[in-house]
Amino acid sequence: MAKRTKSAPKVVETGYVLFDVIYEDGSQTSNRRVPRAAVMGLDGDDPARAIIEEQDRTIAEKSGRPQLPIKKLIRART
Repeated sequence: MAKRTKSAPKVVETGYVLFDVIYEDGSQTSNRRVPRAAVMGLDGDDPARAIIEEQDRTIAEKSGRPQLPIKKLIRART
């Protein structure tokens, strides 16, 4: 009988990367979720800013508060 060999498991990039966001006024939010696939390319964490700004826009519309400009994004330690 021939030996059965196992193939390497498929690497599936699912899940999220967490970011801490610091706004221009000095306030901070923690653990903002961005899909892992969005930040796996050559652009690094740059796409995360657009995704978080869109999240902030949605939150601002629902809450009636103005959207704050983002000063800095930092990957949260996990």
